[in-house]
Amino acid sequence: MTEQNHEQNGVRLTPEQAKSRRARNIAIAVIVAALVVIFYAITIVKLGPNVLLKPN
Repeated sequence: MTEQNHEQNGVRLTPEQAKSRRARNIAIAVIVAALVVIFYAITIVKLGPNVLLKPN
């Protein structure tokens, strides 16, 4: 949505709400990134270290 749409809808966040939303979004991003790393690590462990070696 554009800024004009927000003004027409009457949605305005206070600075505290905007700060809280940003902090929550950052926390969610960190959690998702951590899950990606965990799943990748588990996959490598289950497949074994040879999966990283390229065949000659």
